[in-house]
Amino acid sequence: MAEAERIIGTPDTPDAAGDGQERPDAEQEQAAPERPRGKRRIAVLFAVAAFAYLLDLVSKMIVVAELEHQEPIEIFGDWLRFVAIRNAGAAFGFGEAFTVIFTVIAAIVIVVIARLARKLYSLPWAIALGMLLGGALGNLTDRIFRSPGVFEGAVVDFIAPKHFAVFNLADSAIVCGGILIVILSFRGLDPDGTIHKD
Repeated sequence: MAEAERIIGTPDTPDAAGDGQERPDAEQEQAAPERPRGKRRIAVLFAVAAFAYLLDLVSKMIVVAELEHQEPIEIFGDWLRFVAIRNAGAAFGFGEAFTVIFTVIAAIVIVVIARLARKLYSLPWAIALGMLLGGALGNLTDRIFRSPGVFEGAVVDFIAPKHFAVFNLADSAIVCGGILIVILSFRGLDPDGTIHKD
């Protein structure tokens, strides 16, 4: 009888020991859905960045080819005009004496965003960082490739609202991304998708 109980009980014994072996598999199953979600967020970040960058690049090419050294184009009378100018300063024409510094800052922003992308699980953060990245790349391209020289190039601006500084689409992407980041921070949403309350 004891022999029969030992034989019958044998299958149960590995199950108890098997709990320790199955636990990693269960943890892997729980962790597996997180990986594609993270990849999707990174894809969104770079898709938004690419769209913002290409839109800015194409708009500047058109402005340089068609609008530079020409009369301003009135879109809504004096309230909004398109006029081509070269800006050696930061966004909206500030700090023209620090072109190289702004170039370095833009490069640092790009590196920081690229590193942060590895921990990105939030869709709103992906959109915000994508706009920042695309805008920074757009203006950095001007800094590197436009005259008067490498890292000292003047950015092409052309959107001129009345009583406001002239700017471009890269500046708009940077400002919109920054505003979205402030909103997300106030709401307690972190880039990794967690929500905290102070």
